[in-house]
Amino acid sequence: MPTGSRQRHVSRLALFLLALVLTTSAMATDASKPTEASKATGWKPQTGDATVDATLGDINQYAARYPDAFVDEVVRYHAAPRALVDALMHNPQWTPGDIYFACVLAQTAGQPCRALVEQWQHDQGQGWEAIARGVRVQTGSAEFERLKQGFISSYAHWGRPLPTEPAIRGDHHDRDKH
Repeated sequence: MPTGSRQRHVSRLALFLLALVLTTSAMATDASKPTEASKATGWKPQTGDATVDATLGDINQYAARYPDAFVDEVVRYHAAPRALVDALMHNPQWTPGDIYFACVLAQTAGQPCRALVEQWQHDQGQGWEAIARGVRVQTGSAEFERLKQGFISSYAHWGRPLPTEPAIRGDHHDRDKH
C-alpha cells in the first residue's frame, strides 16, 4: 500500500474508532440516567385534583416519546425559558409532568416559571397542591379551572386526544348514561 494511501486508511480508522468510543460513551451515559417513564413510576404530583394528576402522568409518557415537541410546547405557550426547560428535562429530580405543571401554574399565577421551579425544589415534599395554594391558585378555584382548560390547548398542539378531556371540561353527562 502506498504511503499516502496508508495514511488516509489510518486516519479513517482513527476517526471510526473515535466515533465508536464517543457513541459507546453516550450510550452508557444515557443508560445510567433514569428514563422519563421510569421517573414517572410511583410518581404522585399531588395537585389535589385526580384528573390533573392523571393528565400529568400522561404528559410524562408523551414527553418520554416526543421530548422536542414537549419542550417546544412549554417554551412557546407557557412562557418558559428554553434553557430552563432543557436543564430540567435532564435533571433526574424532575419529570415532564412537574415541568409542565410548574410552568402552567406560574403562568396562571402571573409569575415566571423559574420562580415556581425554585419553590418546588425547596418545598416539593408538600406536593403541588400546597405550592398552588401558596400562589393563590387553589384546587377548585376559577384560576385552577382555567389552568385545567389549558391542557386542552396543549393536547391540540400535540395533535393527540386528551384522555381526561370530559373531566377537564367538567362534562359529567357521560356518567349519567351508564
